Amino acid sequence: MRSTVCSVAFSVCAFVSMPARGLGPALASTEDEAAIRRIVAEQVEAWNGGDAHAYARHFAIDGMFTNIYGMVFDGRDAFEKRHAETFATFFDGTARSETIRVLRMITRDVVIVELDAEVRGVGNMPSCLRPAQSGVLRTRLELVFVRRNGSWWIVSYHNVAVAAGASLTTGQ
Repeated sequence: MRSTVCSVAFSVCAFVSMPARGLGPALASTEDEAAIRRIVAEQVEAWNGGDAHAYARHFAIDGMFTNIYGMVFDGRDAFEKRHAETFATFFDGTARSETIRVLRMITRDVVIVELDAEVRGVGNMPSCLRPAQSGVLRTRLELVFVRRNGSWWIVSYHNVAVAAGASLTTGQ
């Protein structure tokens, strides 16, 4: 399983370094895009309900997770455990919203999703990261989905905090 994740990570790195033309399909099929959007919506719902188990439902058993602090976790169990911890502390009672910026099919079985997220009602976070005075934490999240046995799984979840006052516009 680890070799599958490594192969996907290599493929994504190779894709990112390629010129913009000649990449194959730029958008997922309507059915695939709807499935991915449904998973993203289910995650938002699970977050807003403080349900770490549901939040991890589509995370691959061998998935990789980097949180906003740069901490790295391997596997669905670690992903779920970390979210259960944060839902019980500084993200308790928060409301998350997400806007998909990019949904790009790399191959028939690999999709990259980049989205902007806002978490409202954030409590006291560890001192290395503070939400804006308004209590809103903004992040940029990149998800890599892989289709396995007909289902879409998140194999990479890389979240980066957006500094207070910074623009979410690309390149700014």
